[in-house]
Amino acid sequence: METWSGLVWEDGEAMGDGLLSAPLLGERLRDQDRDRHRPRETPLRNQPLGFLRRQGPRDDREMTKQLPWRVWHAGICCPPGHDAPSQCPCLEVIPDWKEQEWDPEKPNTYVGIFHFHFWRFGEWVDVVIDDRLPTVNNQLIYCHSSSRNEFWCALVEKAYAKLAGCYQALDGGNTADALVDFTGGVSEPIDLTEGDFASDEAKRNQLFERVLKVHSRGGLISASIKAVTAADMEARLACGLVKGHAYAITDVRKVRLGRGLLAFFKSEKLDMIRLRNPWGEREWNGPWSDTSEEWQKVSKSEREKLGVTVQDDGEFWMTFEDVCRYFTDIIKCRLINTSYLSIHKTWEEARLCGAWTRHEDPLHNRSGGCINHKDTFFQNPQYIFDVKKPEDEVLICIQQRPKQSTRRDGKGENLAIGFDIYKVEENRQYRMHSLQHRTASSIYINSRSVFLRTEQPEGRYVIIPTTFEPGHTGEFLLRVFTDVPSNCRELCLDEPPHSCWSSLCGYPQQVTQVHVLGAAGLKDSPTGANSYVIIESEGDKVRSAVQKGTSTPEYDVKGIFYRKKPSQPITVQIWNYRVLKDEFLGQVHLKASSDDLQALHTLHLRDRNSQQPSDLPGTVAVRILSSASLTAI
Repeated sequence: METWSGLVWEDGEAMGDGLLSAPLLGERLRDQDRDRHRPRETPLRNQPLGFLRRQGPRDDREMTKQLPWRVWHAGICCPPGHDAPSQCPCLEVIPDWKEQEWDPEKPNTYVGIFHFHFWRFGEWVDVVIDDRLPTVNNQLIYCHSSSRNEFWCALVEKAYAKLAGCYQALDGGNTADALVDFTGGVSEPIDLTEGDFASDEAKRNQLFERVLKVHSRGGLISASIKAVTAADMEARLACGLVKGHAYAITDVRKVRLGRGLLAFFKSEKLDMIRLRNPWGEREWNGPWSDTSEEWQKVSKSEREKLGVTVQDDGEFWMTFEDVCRYFTDIIKCRLINTSYLSIHKTWEEARLCGAWTRHEDPLHNRSGGCINHKDTFFQNPQYIFDVKKPEDEVLICIQQRPKQSTRRDGKGENLAIGFDIYKVEENRQYRMHSLQHRTASSIYINSRSVFLRTEQPEGRYVIIPTTFEPGHTGEFLLRVFTDVPSNCRELCLDEPPHSCWSSLCGYPQQVTQVHVLGAAGLKDSPTGANSYVIIESEGDKVRSAVQKGTSTPEYDVKGIFYRKKPSQPITVQIWNYRVLKDEFLGQVHLKASSDDLQALHTLHLRDRNSQQPSDLPGTVAVRILSSASLTAI
């Protein structure tokens, strides 16, 4: 219910009992006087600068340390150094910021209404709030600025709590999810311990370059130390770091060393990371901390450029090696560039909505669970995409529709979700029904989103997103990023559809999968053969990539054929690529009967003489699988 008090707007929906939840405040604060105040009211009573001006790295200290969790993500998303929203990496969160800013010259135009945008399930959701903020003992309860007349972080927090259902729904929130909500990007979690980045220098250098690239292109990054038990939460280590805190990474640099450090580090530059504690205090006290001797050996100009301060302001520098040694997790939130006008790499995005649904008919059921449940796994939704370059980096993110947005009394439960990627036949148009080569797999976790970055060779692939257990239902958003358009789409049909022409033109009687593994002993040339293979059945063709300079090529190409005339053989031809005219190297005919129990065949190449074909140099290795059931492969 929306009301107006004088000329100031009141959002009756936003500040109900569910939004300002007593359990979140803890026993000590529960009996105290909780209230709501506007910035210009007593006791806050300040002329607001609004929420758009940053004063420095100490702008979002929390007031009440015993509260379990705060939306400090607002601080991560507008890091220090961004003096105006136009420079902020999450500009979309604050739409029309100039119009929303407090105007001291026109105070009568202020009506206490604010708009914020958050990315949810593939779109920016508009959240409208008034400026009444929760207080205890006449002070803001949660996130607030060190400047008493700046209220932007408290307003963003309130809008985010309204989106989630209540402040309590933010308790123990997932950093990766929050970064996506504030940016519309994709979050990639990295387990530093499992990846052994502290001891593997090559892997660590590669990771630093990726972190540097994400940061330089406006992405958001955080680092944390796992708190295994409740007693570990917010425990301070001897090195000064705090467990269970998501530290914002505010800068990534290769620092040029002074002469005094060149001999020690044996490098002119050092990989460095600047981090910020959300508390705004308590810092790292090891090498390269604010008062360490290492900084004295860095040139004065370099120190000034890096903005090194000697204050307990929560912001500090570490070498990336120490980051990998002391922290357990890093989360990179990429802002995916899809603009063709950018000087940076442009990604092609495919975005599809899907759902896990239950049905008694196995061919219509879409909630089969993970690969552990082999009988139902292929009943899940399936999505096909193409890699059209010899090799391409593919980014895949699956996000389930958040359930806590419908709760007023706390967090909803996320499903444990993940996905597998399979390399399939080059001409597949229908759903998979049997296992093929799995090229990549995500983790399964009860997070709102799961991300995977993978390198894949040219070919066609199927993504199968699943819940961990069968029978669970929910909606999801699939996002696939490739260098060139991938033609990503859902596979809806299990077999070729019947039509009015089926009785006249015939309907498939058999399905056959032909997998050409490779060849040997091909007709050679001084530089080797540049060969490729063509698989043909009833006018349907599949062609491999050219294998250059070898008489023993490995094609690894598959085709699937729905055959109306199973008695007609399938032809496999091998050609030598030439500039003017390709050279025929030989062929074989495959009966591919469903009665053939031998799957792997090594066959001699023959010429194209239909009367008396003779052998040609070379053999081809082929694996064949046929079935009279069109849903067997």
